[in-house]
Amino acid sequence: MPSKFLIVIAGPTAVGKTELCIKIAKFYKAEVVSADSRQFYKEMEIGTAKPTVEEMSGVTHHFINNISIHDDYDVGQYEKEALNCIANIHQHSDIAILTGGSGLFIKAVCEGFDTLPKVSEEVRTNLIHSFKKKGIEALQEALKEKDLEYYNSVDLNNPQRLMRALEVIEFTGKPFSSFRKGEKKLRPFIAVKIMLNRDREELYDRINKRMDWMLAQGLLEEATHLYPLKHLNALQTVGYQEVFNFLEGVCDWDETIRFLKQNSRRYAKRQLTWFRKDKEFTWFHPDELDKIIEFIGKRVKTNIS
Repeated sequence: MPSKFLIVIAGPTAVGKTELCIKIAKFYKAEVVSADSRQFYKEMEIGTAKPTVEEMSGVTHHFINNISIHDDYDVGQYEKEALNCIANIHQHSDIAILTGGSGLFIKAVCEGFDTLPKVSEEVRTNLIHSFKKKGIEALQEALKEKDLEYYNSVDLNNPQRLMRALEVIEFTGKPFSSFRKGEKKLRPFIAVKIMLNRDREELYDRINKRMDWMLAQGLLEEATHLYPLKHLNALQTVGYQEVFNFLEGVCDWDETIRFLKQNSRRYAKRQLTWFRKDKEFTWFHPDELDKIIEFIGKRVKTNIS
C-alpha cells in the first residue's frame, strides 16, 4: 500500500479552486501541481485567470507558465512530466496537491492516458481552418461518419476533443476509439479526490464577474496581441475565440461580452459533466474548508494505519 498521497482538488472555472488550494497547501505545507491546461502557456495571462504571485502566497506551484503556445504539447507529455514532478515532491513530503479544471489531465495523472500517435502540424492546422469555416457541426458529422463509437462517448460540444480525434483518424487511417484502451495504471500514491461546486446561480454569477474582471484587466488588448497566432491549438479556447471573432467583425462588442459569459458558463457545465462520471470524487462547497481538511485527514490516517 503506497504511503504517499495526492490530494486532487477539481472543479469548474471560477468555482474557487485557487483560494481553497492555497489554504490546504499551507495547512499541509504541500506543493501544488496545476492541472489547468490553459495556464501552462506563458503568453496567455489574463484570459486564463492564472493565480497571481500574491494569491500563491509563497506556496510553490508547478506547471504555470511552463511552456509556450508555440510548443507542441499534449496530455501524454503532461502525464509524464507531472508524475515526475509529484515523485520529486514525495521525496520530501507525504502529500502533494493536484488542482485544475481540465478533467482529461487529472485523469491522466491519476489513472494513466492511452498513448496516441503524433500527427503532423499540417493535419492539425487544416482541421482548425475547417472548424473556423464550417463550424462545430461539420466536425461532429465527420466524427460520426468515421468513428461512431467515439462519437457516442465524446462531449460533442468540445471542438478540441473533436479535432483531436479527427486528426488522429486522418493521420493514421484508424478509428480514434481503437487507441483508447482505458486501462487504469498503478500509481505510487493514493489519490484523494475532492470536487468543488456551488449552486448554479452562484457559480454563474462568479463566472460573469470573472469575465468582467478579465475585460477590465485588458483581455481585449491581450487577445489583440495574440490574434496573428489565432491558428495555434492553444488559442482554440473560450475567452480568446470570442474576442478574435470581434476583431474579425463577426459580432459587435456587446455581443462579444455576452458570448464570453455564455460560453464560459457552458464550459463550466461541460467540466461538471466530465467530473460527475468519476465516482471517486467527494463533493464539497469551496467554503467548507474545515470539512474538507477533516475529510483529507481521515483518508490519510485510514490509509496509513
